[in-house]
Amino acid sequence: MNNHKKEYEILCEKLESRNIDISSVIESLKSQKIETPSWGYANSGTRFQTFLWRGAAVTTLQKIDDAAMVHKMTGVAPSVALHIPWDVPEDGDFSALKQYTESKGIRLGSINPNVFQDDIYMLGSLCNPDPDTRSAALNHLIECIGIMEKTGSEILTLWFADGTNYAGQDSLRERKHRLESGLKSVYERLPSNKRMLIEYKFYEPAFYNTDIPDWGTSHALCLKLGERAQVLVDIGHHAQGVNIEQIVAFLLDEGKLGGFHFNNRKYGDDDLIVGSVNPFELFLIFNELVDAEMSVDQPASSTAKNIAYMIDQSHAIEGKIAPMIYSVMNCQTAFAKALIVERDTLSKAQRAGDVLEAHRILNRAFQTDVEPLLIQVRTESGYPANPLDAYQKCGYEEKISKDRGIAETAGGYQ
Repeated sequence: MNNHKKEYEILCEKLESRNIDISSVIESLKSQKIETPSWGYANSGTRFQTFLWRGAAVTTLQKIDDAAMVHKMTGVAPSVALHIPWDVPEDGDFSALKQYTESKGIRLGSINPNVFQDDIYMLGSLCNPDPDTRSAALNHLIECIGIMEKTGSEILTLWFADGTNYAGQDSLRERKHRLESGLKSVYERLPSNKRMLIEYKFYEPAFYNTDIPDWGTSHALCLKLGERAQVLVDIGHHAQGVNIEQIVAFLLDEGKLGGFHFNNRKYGDDDLIVGSVNPFELFLIFNELVDAEMSVDQPASSTAKNIAYMIDQSHAIEGKIAPMIYSVMNCQTAFAKALIVERDTLSKAQRAGDVLEAHRILNRAFQTDVEPLLIQVRTESGYPANPLDAYQKCGYEEKISKDRGIAETAGGYQ
């Protein structure tokens, strides 16, 4: 602890010399919130195999227990997202599910409909040429709005696997019309205090075209729907080399950035641990978010203050809870580094056209070791200084491995 105090004091002196307000940074770090996904605690894998992990959650209650453990270790993961129908109670009692969740010290978060798993969705959901299938998909989305009312959820997260595999398979313009019509019906039923986030993905599972392939398509759809429809950016849903932070900056400035699904990728939608492949990219994304929130520009500032931060990962070979904790920690680190950027100095260098100096200022924040700062924030808030170490020593992993064993399914309610 004495070593930490010394390292923290040295870091504070360094940051103060850069005119960084330490108290403001600490306050921001303490207010950080990151939602974890129920499906991230269950068994998952690749197109080729699902590898069964001893102790992986099967029931929704077990998923909630695991999400509560992540929050207990980190202090910044107070909500868990539900996937419907995977997390529907057998008796349909969402009030009891909500009560159970709150008894564990967290709350139910975003609602994520599933319109890709059933056989009827082979040719799509809202874009399907069959009107009965489109009706079934629409009914499910409307059902999820009703679930939001029961759980107290504020966000409906929409991702569609809709697309085609072959040229000529379907009319691209007709699919666009069907999608717009379906989304309009959903939006019209969305309560005034709820938001709808539309995700995009440039390929997979369809291989000729994807109906919402990029942020521009999602943005155009949201503009037609209204102010409570916003874009959700999944870090893994982009082609190689895409400048994600530029997308973030644009959507912030337009007031249309609603949330994130944090993960990381090397090739495709790998759903790897946040920041594991490209931590600099993660930092640059957080830098745009912090810059917008601290600016006087509207609507960028107000938009940045209302963003839903969520993790969406598929832990296939590395465990379940520990990698989720590590992902949250990596988000904390990136956020802390973004908070210590010397913004006034950076702005002066940018306006002066001093390319190298501007880059050096930004890079200086990224290269700064913020671990002493994060340890200070965690200990002041009553959480473990090193959440991952604390989890590995607390015995929870051994307990659930013994109690749950190896599940044969990816998980349902119970």
